[in-house]
Formats: sequence, structure tokens, C-alpha cells
Amino acid sequence: MNIKDINDKIKNIKRTTFGISIPELKKFAKQIAKDDYKSFLENNDFKTFELRLLHAFVLGYAKDDINVLLKYFDKFIPYVNDWATNDSLCQSFKITRKHYEIVWEYLMKYKNSKKEFESRIVSVMLLSHFLNDTYIDKVIKVLDQLNTDSYYSQMGVAWAIATIMGKYPDKCLTYLQSNNCNLDKITYKKSIRKIKESYRVSDKIKTYINNNAHK
Repeated sequence: MNIKDINDKIKNIKRTTFGISIPELKKFAKQIAKDDYKSFLENNDFKTFELRLLHAFVLGYAKDDINVLLKYFDKFIPYVNDWATNDSLCQSFKITRKHYEIVWEYLMKYKNSKKEFESRIVSVMLLSHFLNDTYIDKVIKVLDQLNTDSYYSQMGVAWAIATIMGKYPDKCLTYLQSNNCNLDKITYKKSIRKIKESYRVSDKIKTYINNNAHK
């Protein structure tokens, strides 16, 4: 299926106020992933938001050697310039859970990046796939070091911290209250806000956080 055919199909998909509905895009992505995902990924021109989002879903649904998929992941990163594409890419890349060590090593080459969405990719990949007993301590250390000079990188870390609070409240509280917490004031405050908004966090912890946040 070539790009012209894909664009023609996109034009005929029922639209919502945000463009093409996510369920429709996911359905289309699954079809492409089964047919010839490489052809699509190698020829996508990224001219529309829908094509970038579709690219993210196709990469997530594709079945192949993890190193092959990570090469396509790497080539796509420069085109990720909005939170929806960023988060769809990260959350759909579930093959990570079969190859933790390889994907972790791959992500670490971006942990010192100063680019907004490279930083957010790291934080959203970590919160989506690495919040387990094996990686949680490493995840907290990486989040603490990520560049948060820009809004979406700040929100990526804040979202991750709030998710950790829901799964590992003791570790998260210890981190936020320790001298080893290097979050800047803006990111710290955003993290506290996301914790208060999270349905995963108990009311007891929300009350404690509200009374004890220190930055």
C-alpha cells in the first residue's frame, strides 16, 4: 500500500473535532502492520498530523526483531513534535516488555538530551513500560536527571512521578522529600499537581502531599 493510497483512505475516514478518530487510526495501523509495515515506515512523508500519529501506531503494532524496530523508532524521533504522537508512540511500543534490557540501553542514549520531545520520549517510555520491581529505582534516578527546560519535558516527568506514586508510594515519597531530589521547582510543582489529580493515588497520600510539599 503506497502513500497515495493511504492518503486517499484517510480522506474518507470519518472525522471528529480533533481530526480522524483514534480508534479508526489504530484499526488502519493494525492493517498496515500486518501487510507491509516497512514500506509504510520508509515512505511516509509526515505531511499531516494523522500520518505522524499513524506512523507511531504502526511502529507499535509491527512484529519484527527488536533491533530492527528500534532503528525505525530512532528514525522517527526527529519527526515527533507534539505530545499526542510522542505518547502514542511510547505507549503502543509494547514489545519493550519482551526486551527490557535492550530497550533500556537504547533509551539511555537520550537521557541527557536537551531536546524537548527526546526527553519526553524517555519519561513516557519509562512510565509506560519500566515501572516494575527490577527497574523502579533506576527509573527514579533517570527522571531526576532528565532535562526539563521545556513544558512537555516537564509534564512528561511530572506524569511519570505521579504514576510512580500510584504504584510505589513509599519510594516516591522518600524521593520527593529527600535531598537527592533534583527536580526544578516548576517540574516539582507539576509533579505534585499531577499526583493530586491522579486516580491511582489514595486520598490519604494526596492529603499528606498537600501538607508536606516543600518546593
